Amino acid sequence: MEIIALIVLIILVLLILIKNIVIVRQSQAYVVERLGAFSAVWGVGIHFKVPFIERVAKAVSLKEQIADFPPQPVITKDNVTIQIDTVLFFQITDPKLYTYGVEHPMAAIENLTATTLRNIIGDLELDQSLTSRDIINSQMRAILDEATDPWGIKVNRVELKNILPPKEIQDAMERQMKAERERRDQILQAEGKKQSQLLVAEGERQSVILKAEASKEAKLLEAEAQAQAVLKVQEATAQAIRLLNEANPSDGVIKIRALEAFTAAADGKATKIIIPSEIQSLAGLAEGLKAVVDSEEPKAE
Repeated sequence: MEIIALIVLIILVLLILIKNIVIVRQSQAYVVERLGAFSAVWGVGIHFKVPFIERVAKAVSLKEQIADFPPQPVITKDNVTIQIDTVLFFQITDPKLYTYGVEHPMAAIENLTATTLRNIIGDLELDQSLTSRDIINSQMRAILDEATDPWGIKVNRVELKNILPPKEIQDAMERQMKAERERRDQILQAEGKKQSQLLVAEGERQSVILKAEASKEAKLLEAEAQAQAVLKVQEATAQAIRLLNEANPSDGVIKIRALEAFTAAADGKATKIIIPSEIQSLAGLAEGLKAVVDSEEPKAE
């Protein structure tokens, strides 16, 4: 029996020792009390708790935490009641102060946030409240961070999720926004129409310019062709005169050539041709020569 009792005792001691081995995980801290008084803050690792003397008073998370508070009624400087819901990002930096600093930390933070928000919005009018979110966020973060420092809490960021004015003001704002959108649409349409007209006018102007340039180019080409034709005729005439001078023709040859030219002219559609007297005498001479030639031809036997 004594051996069995000893074995049982040893097993109980081992169970008690194993049960008092404490492992603290990453991003956590344990606040330990000894005989009801604060003893230590255990960080990451394995620890042994003295049985019946020490106890873990609170396990504290060191991660950044989020507190989403419900909408709070706030009155602006111009006596308009609006609803604002807030999101708070905070982190516990001192587990001891967080454990012993305030009885209910989250309730204390929520009340402090609501009070701070009312104080800040109370100095602003409705328009300022709706357009100054960044300023309000910065002011609230600074005030809350300083106020929660004795509780071992650091406020990293404060965000105003929604700012809801009264229903009638919302309707007025919606009507104003709708009118503003319609005005912008009209401006865009007018601007588009203006741009379209400018493009059409520019296209017509370019078309007129191109037509004028084409007409000018055609006239230049026609004039150049006429000039080339006249030049060719003049060159041909000059060449003919040069060749004629080089051949040293007699006066009779010149007159015969002139007669041929008038003969060719007579073959046209002219109804009247004036022939110089020199060519008329030459014509008679040519007729006489033709008669002599005809008389001298041998008669057929």
